[in-house]
Amino acid sequence: MRFLIAVLSPLVHWFCRLAFRIHFDGVENIPSEGACIITPNHVTYADPIWITIPIRRRVYYMAWDKPFRVPVLGLLMRMFGAFPVNLDVAADASAQREAIELLKKGRALVMFPEGGRTRTGKLMPFKMGEFRLALAHGVPIVPVSIRGADEIWPVGRIIPRPGRLTVTYHPPVEVPRIDENTSRPELKERARRLSRQTHDTVASALDPLRVPAPQLNDEVVEVEKYNVS
Repeated sequence: MRFLIAVLSPLVHWFCRLAFRIHFDGVENIPSEGACIITPNHVTYADPIWITIPIRRRVYYMAWDKPFRVPVLGLLMRMFGAFPVNLDVAADASAQREAIELLKKGRALVMFPEGGRTRTGKLMPFKMGEFRLALAHGVPIVPVSIRGADEIWPVGRIIPRPGRLTVTYHPPVEVPRIDENTSRPELKERARRLSRQTHDTVASALDPLRVPAPQLNDEVVEVEKYNVS
């Protein structure tokens, strides 16, 4: 599998440079080893491919479960590190366990904190599951900004069109592991602060037109997706 990825990555990179003038900034911010959670904004189905092209370590990521039902496609997705998550339920226990096991093994895990693709092109509020997970296991968060994807492959368009794409890897946010006696309200508040910090970092490298106006009182409706106990 490593050989296959090593062969395909340069070809995919070449195609993306030709078709989308793709540019990567800050790739060195991806830790070369050890567990981390990579948190990009999510605009297109190609986001997992675009963000992993320059990364020199194996990356795993959660993906919508429905494509896994297509025999050949599902097999290829698993080969390249994807595992399914059911977006129709509040908490997918199987996906939770898979994510936790990967972090315990020191893997790099991609999780899209918006919980799905934006349908307007604008950055959506972040959910707190990824950040609760980071706090529970003491792993760094690496914010990633994908700029230009909404122009290349907007929702409703069947195939992408040529454009200019920039992927920015921000410096890791170190996350100390919480004490096992931390109360649920305290964990929730810490996850909320970490979510807001990461959201602001991702937004900083996006087109200002794709960043929503700040909400009054900084209130964001969150969905508790992951049980990290």
